This record gives sequence, C-alpha cells and structure tokens, in this order.
Amino acid sequence: MSTITAVAPLTTQDAEVLVAAARQAAEDAGVAVSVTVLDAGGHLLAFRRDDRAVLISGETSTRKAYTALQLDAATADLVATVQPGAPFHTLPTALDRPLLFIAGGVPVRRAGRLIGAVGVGGGAPEQDHGFAVTALESIA
Repeated sequence: MSTITAVAPLTTQDAEVLVAAARQAAEDAGVAVSVTVLDAGGHLLAFRRDDRAVLISGETSTRKAYTALQLDAATADLVATVQPGAPFHTLPTALDRPLLFIAGGVPVRRAGRLIGAVGVGGGAPEQDHGFAVTALESIA
C-alpha cells in the first residue's frame, strides 16, 4: 500500500507574496509589469495590472502563467525547446486559445508537486522571467 503525502496548496497569502515580490523586483529595475498567480487548477488567485505597462501586459502575464501551469515548465525553457533563439512561439490548443511561449511564466511547486504558476508581463522577456523567478524565491 502506498502512502500519499499531502502537499499544502498555493494560498492567497502565497499569491500576494508572489505578486509583491515580482512587482518590487520590477520596480527596482525601473520596469512596470503586470503579475498573475494561478493555483494548480488554473484558478486566478491574485492579479496586479500596472497601467504604466503596455496595455496587453495583463493578458500576457495570465497566458504566461497558464502556459507554465499547463506544461509544468518555465516559459523561458519552452521557448528554447520549441523554437531555439526565437522571442516567442504560439501553439494552438483545443480551447482555440494559443499558449504564448514568452519568457516570464514559471510553475510553482511545493514538495516537488505542481501547485500553481506565476506569470509576469510588461518588460523584456528575459526581465519578466527574472522577475517571476525572484517572486518564486520569496515563498521558497
């Protein structure tokens, strides 16, 4: 008989810490960003839109988070895997909504299990990825 270890899910408090850390990292770099945090079921836990960021940054941060969650991989790694050297690549899905492979989405894991994802949009892809990783480190 196998034992199933319970893993604490991503909470709204975790999500708020992720948003604050990503926002602070971006502000320290002089960049305006939007940040999205999803739980393991793809439900929106926290969202912060910065109106100084490009208009689509909120949608972009959300798509990055969904991509990282659905494929359980950082979107920066997916770019390199799907189309090396390209800034982004799209892949159609059954939902008729493309997943955007743009650096800036990272999965959130606890005890080795996927519990959510954070997405950042508004800066250069490499910056967004860095802000998302910094956010992730804030709840490690």
